[in-house]
Parts: sequence; C-alpha cells; structure tokens
Amino acid sequence: MSPPLHGVRVLDFGQYVAGPAVGLLLADLGAEVIRIDPPGGPRWGSPAAAALNSGKKSIVLDLTDPADAATARRLVATADVVVENFRPGVMARFGLGPKGTLALNPRVIHLSMPGFSATDPRADLPAWEGIVLAATGGFTDMGLNRILMGVDPSYTPLPLASAYAAALGALSVGVGLVARRRTGRGDAFEVPLAEAVLEGLAFNSLAVSDLPPRYLSLREHEIARRRAADEPMDLTYDELQELLDPFYRSYPCQDGRLFYHCCPAHRTHAIRSLKVLGLWDAVRAEGIPTFDPYLSTDHWPEGADCTLLAYPLSAYWTQRLSKLIAAAFLRHPAEEWERRFDAAGIPGAAHRSTLEWLRSEHPRAAGLVATVDDPVHGELTVPGPVVWTDETPPGRRPAPALDADRAAILADLPAEPSPVAPPATPGGLPLDGVRILDLTNVIAGPMIGATLARFGAEVIKIDPPTPGFDPYHAVVIGTHAQRGKRSVLADLRTSAGRDVLDRLLPTVDVVTFNGSERQLGALGLDPARLRSIRPEIVLARVDAYGGPGEGPRSHAAGYDDNVQACTGIMTRFGGGPDTPEEHAHLGTIDALAGFCGAFAVVAALAGRGAPAPVMRTSLAAAGQLLQIPFLFDGAGRDDLPEPSGREVLGEHPGYRCYQAADGWFFLAGPAGTLETRFQERSIEEWADLLGPRGVAVHRIEHIADLRARGLVRESAGPVPLRDSAVFVRHDRHPSGREVDLIALQAVRPRYAAVRMPSDAPRYGAHTREVLAELGFTPAEIEAMAADGSIADGWTPDHGYLPT
Repeated sequence: MSPPLHGVRVLDFGQYVAGPAVGLLLADLGAEVIRIDPPGGPRWGSPAAAALNSGKKSIVLDLTDPADAATARRLVATADVVVENFRPGVMARFGLGPKGTLALNPRVIHLSMPGFSATDPRADLPAWEGIVLAATGGFTDMGLNRILMGVDPSYTPLPLASAYAAALGALSVGVGLVARRRTGRGDAFEVPLAEAVLEGLAFNSLAVSDLPPRYLSLREHEIARRRAADEPMDLTYDELQELLDPFYRSYPCQDGRLFYHCCPAHRTHAIRSLKVLGLWDAVRAEGIPTFDPYLSTDHWPEGADCTLLAYPLSAYWTQRLSKLIAAAFLRHPAEEWERRFDAAGIPGAAHRSTLEWLRSEHPRAAGLVATVDDPVHGELTVPGPVVWTDETPPGRRPAPALDADRAAILADLPAEPSPVAPPATPGGLPLDGVRILDLTNVIAGPMIGATLARFGAEVIKIDPPTPGFDPYHAVVIGTHAQRGKRSVLADLRTSAGRDVLDRLLPTVDVVTFNGSERQLGALGLDPARLRSIRPEIVLARVDAYGGPGEGPRSHAAGYDDNVQACTGIMTRFGGGPDTPEEHAHLGTIDALAGFCGAFAVVAALAGRGAPAPVMRTSLAAAGQLLQIPFLFDGAGRDDLPEPSGREVLGEHPGYRCYQAADGWFFLAGPAGTLETRFQERSIEEWADLLGPRGVAVHRIEHIADLRARGLVRESAGPVPLRDSAVFVRHDRHPSGREVDLIALQAVRPRYAAVRMPSDAPRYGAHTREVLAELGFTPAEIEAMAADGSIADGWTPDHGYLPT
C-alpha cells in the first residue's frame, strides 16, 4: 500500500524549525519534498536541522539571482505544495508569495507561516521563537509551580510556537489537498506562529466562571489565599512538593532516581496503583472515600471532603497518601517500578534526561529514534516520524548533502511558465460531508475531532454510560477538547451498544481512538473488521509511547506528564534530575499530539486509498518534536549546553529576557547590552532604539492580560477568526456558566471556509437523537436506556457539571 501522500510534490523553502518541520511531516507520509536552500545551506547549522531535513531532496537556489528565481517559479509550476515561514511579503519580492504561486499554478497549496499575521501590526517584527513566546504568554503562564515560587518570567528553550505551527501547518496542507479533490483548485493558507501557540496552550487560558471549589487543587487554593492576604509567592521547590497531589508527583526510588507517579482522574488507576504499591488494603482500612465523583457535593457521604476517584484530593488525604506512597517507592529502583506499572496498565514513568531517553531501549526498538549516516555530521541519532502508517517501517533516510539532487530536479522542469489568470474563488467548508466517530478520551485524542470540526467535519463522540474519567478531566477540560461534537453515551461492550456501533460504522469516514491494539480488538474495531465494513474508513490512533516498530513500552499506558518525565522535558525545565517540573500547566504535549492526529486524518482523506491506511501518532513522538533542538545524539552531544531550570532567562545575552523600567521584555538579535542599562528606559523606548539595528524587542505578556484585551462575547455576533489573540466568552454555554476559550484562528485559508465550532455539549445530550437517526425505534431506545446500554447523562440530574 502506497503512503497517503505518495505523488504529492512539496517545495520546502523554510528555515529553522516551523517550515522544515512541515516538510518533514509531509515527507514521512510519502510526499516528495524538495528542500530549497540559499547558497551556504540551511541558516541553522545544528544537527537538529539535519534531523528536520531527513528524507528530503536538496537544491540550492539564490532567489536574489533572476535566473535562480526563474528556476524556482518553474518548480512551482510542477508542485502541489509550497511551504515557507518568512515574514509577510518576503517571498512576494521574488514572485513567490501566495498570490504569485497561485497565479503560476492554480492547483498549488501555498502555506505561509510568519511569526505574526500579515494583518498584525507586528508583521514586520523579526519573529524569533522567543519573540513569539514573549508575545503570547509563553514565558509567564508556565504552570502553578512557577506562580507559587514567584518565577516570572519563566523562560523555556522548547520551540513551542514552531512545533504547534508545524502541526497546524501540515494539517492546513492536508485540508487544502482534500478540498482540491472536490474543487480542482489550490488555496493559500496562513498559519501565524503567534496564533498557533495560543491554540497549543489553550488549556492554560481556559476559564470557567464560578468553578466550584472541589475542582481547585491545593496549589490553586494556596495561590488564591496568598493573593487575598497580599503574601508573596515565595515557596521553595521542597515546600511546593507538599501541595502536589499524590497522583501527580515525583518520588525518589531505591536507586535515587525519581519516578513520576501520574495516574489520577481515571476510575480505576488510583486504586490499581495503590495495589501495585502494596498500599490499598491499608488505605481502604483507613476509610478513604471512593464514592461516585459525579455526585454533587450536597450528596457526598457525611464528613467526606473528596473522593479517591477524582482529582484533586483534600489536604488531609494528599498528605497521608503522599507519605505512604513515598515510603513504598523506596522499595525498588525506578525502572523496576516502571515495569510494574506498565504490566498493571497504570500510567507512570521513571524520570530521564533527553540523552538518557535517546540512549534507552524503548525509543530505539519502537522506531521513535533512528541512527543515520549524515553527510555533514557523520553518525547521528535523530527522531523517527511524528506521524506514520501501520505499514511504515522503522528507520530514517538521512538528510541529503547540500544541492545533491540539482541535476535530477532540473532535468524534467518545464520552460518558464506563462502567467495564468487567477481561478474563480472556490469556497465552502473543506471537510463538509466528512463524518468522524470519536472514541477517544481526555485531551490528545479528543483534540483530533475538535480540531477538524472547524473545517466542517461532523463529529459524533461516544463515551460509556459510566464515565471512565473524573469531572475535571472529562467535563472542565472538555469545554475545549469536545467543541464542535455531538455526544452519545453507549456501552460498546454490550450487545445493544455493539449494535449501535455496527449501524454507525458504515456511515463514517474516520474513526479516532486513543488506546492499545488490544482495546481496539475488544471493541471490534481492529483494522481488518473496519475494512470489511467499509474499506475507505480511516482509523487514526493515538497512544502514549508508540512508534513504527515494537518496543518494550509500546503498549504502556501514559499521559502527557508521564511522557514529559521520561523523555527529558521535566528534567530540563526543572534544572536537573533532582528537581524536575511539569512544563506548563496542562496539555503541552497533548495538544500537539491532537494536531498531529488531525493532520494524519486529512492526509489519509487526501490520499483516499482503499483500503485506507491506519494512521498513527503518539505522545512520545509529539514530545520529541517539541524538543527538536535537543533531540539528536552524536559526536560532542554530551557537551552541548542546554538552558534549563528556574533561573535561566535565555540562551545568551543577545537572546533572553530583560527587565526594563516598566516591565520585562524579550530581546532577540546580536546585541549584548548589560541588563542594568535596560532598566533605565521603557520597553517601548528600547524597541524604538534597537529595532532599526535589527534587534527585535517585545514585552513579555501574560495570557490573562491578552485575554482581558482580546475578549469578545459570543452573543455579540460572529467571532473574528482572522484577528490576533482573540478570546471568546461563551456566554450562552450549555453548562450555564460563562466559559472563556481561545478563538480558533491559527489556520487561515484564502478561499476555503472555516467555522466557529459549537460549544462542547453535555455528555449524552445527543444519545437519543443519534440513535433515532440510525433507525432505532423509541421503544428500542427506551429498552436500551432501562438496561444501562445507553444513557442521557453522567450526573443523576443529567446536569452539565457536578457542583
């Protein structure tokens, strides 16, 4: 079976991370990607650039030379896709902007990824990664830990903006290719890095009005207490540990290595972890509450202040369990605990540095990394694919030598293309008519359907009548992750529930699932059966540690935080193996994996092969993309400096956070001025002084301030989807509360339509409606409800959120 993008030709003009990463994602699904570099080669000399150029072809063109610019235009006439990530207007100078490429080739998909949109007043600002993150709250809203420790700003060396933009950019290309199958026309997509990172950090800006205290963690209560009492945020790292939930915390093991115990929220994980630790009988005897987390507090058992089945726990049970769990972990080494947790199907992971991850058994066996003979750097270990099919073999083709493919590329070029009149403007929602069956949970999996809903896909979400996850992770987080869907509650393990599935499957184009192959088979969703029902069905699967090959942890359960721990993100962010910290508050990897899964879906739809391929991505693969500047191994790698820890403010004097007279700003450029001088003037003054010298300056923003400035009410009319930093107050939300969410404006097609997705529904709100559409009679539906095969809600009163 050919990969889904076989036969698609891509011209990759990109530099640094965002553009080349899009080319890599497309190449990994079979596209022919021609890398077009200026004389001297890629502007980023790191081995990481070689990793991003794996499997591409290479030609050198000097676009300032008229002959080479003409060659580039001839290449456009043969291409399906053009990718570039320069400031608005740069490529237009060579006749290669969106308008120019579509004139040369009306079928081309042009993807532009500037730091700031062409309509943004900052469009001409040199948009280095640090500048974009400063502008979008990336250095200030980095989690509850940093707030309580008073760390503000909080620098991160991870290229969050570029990684999120790359996934959304690849998604845009796939959407454009799907639309082209219907219209015969190309399109131009703009994906600004600033808007992409705001979508990627959407769970940091999510706010629900009057959220009951039961949903606030001890850290959030402490932040509120200190603010009310006007006390400083000055907790030490050790003091902070006492506020961490016992199921969201690192524990020292027998060998001194820390283990990240992250298994809350699920109906069974906490109890199973206590059993593996040998603590369950004792804890149960002490009377820990285990009542239904979907009961409102006025129905809790007398004296109860929490339940083990929901996050967060109360202060008493947090302290009691943390003490017991800490003692238990000292009985075995960290990797032994990792094996035990994996065998029991419980999320958990030993902390590792990025180099330890690269050199460990699992990523090599699973094909998450591969060793290549690079023409510049010699033997080099680089990441495997972020998205792949079930038929993708492990391994990597190295990056080509510079200009290695010139002769072959030029051999078949047509003569200078004649200008073509722009085509009639195509329109409409590109995924209109595409039906998705969403069988996912928590964040990464649900984000696939939520991301595709904006393009017109119909998403039907099925969950069990008895929820597997607690109200915080399913309902509060779901206000963003479940947007644009219809919700059905059906037990697919029963014969009646299986009948629902069997009637639904012939009507869908895509099935999304996050879980193991064993779980797929138990639901009757193995690829062979799906193909027997409808060969065109695309199965998209997300898991924690999967890759193209088979490794010892390929079937292990895991959350975002577990993957952060074992791939090195927490060690780097915290400053070392003894002080690891979660990166951001929620969904750092999850959101990216969801975007990658959405790209996988549209790539398969664009290929429209039959039988359709099984599309794959994983949290581990997405976590590696987030670390691309550090995710390689070879000669001299041990000596590579990595900015890390709470005190670091940047990479070097010319690329770091500084304090001015009126606040903090980020500086990017060759300047190395002393910090004491910056405090003498305002940020605006420094921007005016340094801008003409090629130095970018931007105030370090807080997401709360961005939201306050950019907030619009949904009831006020259509939400602008081509502005900058727009947040929407959903004041007609089915929860009965006001919910603030980022506007989905990172993907901006010129011709295709994008819609504002509907609010996340109450779970079970559409059960009867969808079953009636499938042909079930009212009597059959009532019988299924009576025996528990289906349900209309998770709470006794069918409310949205338990109070």
